[in-house]
Amino acid sequence: MVTLSNADIDFVKNYDPTLFPPNAVTADVILLTIRSGRLAVLLVERDKPPQQGSWALPGGHLDPHESITQTAFRELSEKTGLSAEPTHLEQLQTYSTPGRDARDEIMRVTSVAYLAFMPDPGTPRAGAGARSARFWAVDDLPEFNASLGSEEGPILAFDHSAMLLDGLERAASKLEYTTLATAFVDEQFTISDLRRVYEAVWRSQIDPANFSRKVKATPGFIESTGDKRATGRAPAGLYVKGDAAIISPPFFRPSL
Repeated sequence: MVTLSNADIDFVKNYDPTLFPPNAVTADVILLTIRSGRLAVLLVERDKPPQQGSWALPGGHLDPHESITQTAFRELSEKTGLSAEPTHLEQLQTYSTPGRDARDEIMRVTSVAYLAFMPDPGTPRAGAGARSARFWAVDDLPEFNASLGSEEGPILAFDHSAMLLDGLERAASKLEYTTLATAFVDEQFTISDLRRVYEAVWRSQIDPANFSRKVKATPGFIESTGDKRATGRAPAGLYVKGDAAIISPPFFRPSL
């Protein structure tokens, strides 16, 4: 907490906040996971204006007694019913373009967007301010699949399509030079599990043999547990996340 001098206390007592236009701060969370081999994002259907009936990233207004990161965690839980916290959460970007929210007519609304990764957490449950909540495969969103018409998938509210686009690029980039792909899988995983994360996030097929060699040759990326999981073919070795945070040399995305 900031220690106020007597001069500061007098200043605050006489301060007139109406000298400045009203502003509001919100947090929005881009939560990505892998479902049935596809990259999916968690969205909620808004149950009241503005943009009632459209789909949005889970989020809401900053409470005076919390940090903006605490707002992100709270809103994610309240809007979607998820009790488990994301394996990875990072601040993505601040969105403040005038007119991004209908409420800009009476107060500016600035949003701090967060990017989160986690293994599939199961079925979300709509909470406060949401008519429904569900994961949508990114490729089923019209804004991200040119072959779909607007009536074939959810339309995103506000500037959330821009937020999601930025989040997808950040996620794809992170997988090139960090070990954050492990944030999408369970504590114990196979190399095939890890490869499917890269394929889903990069939306590209990856040669299994080359990928396995790269992962095993990267110091600290994964550690063998010595156990195996039964698969359709030969049992597959199980691994856990290693101590490394950075991949060197990096894994580069296949050229599209």
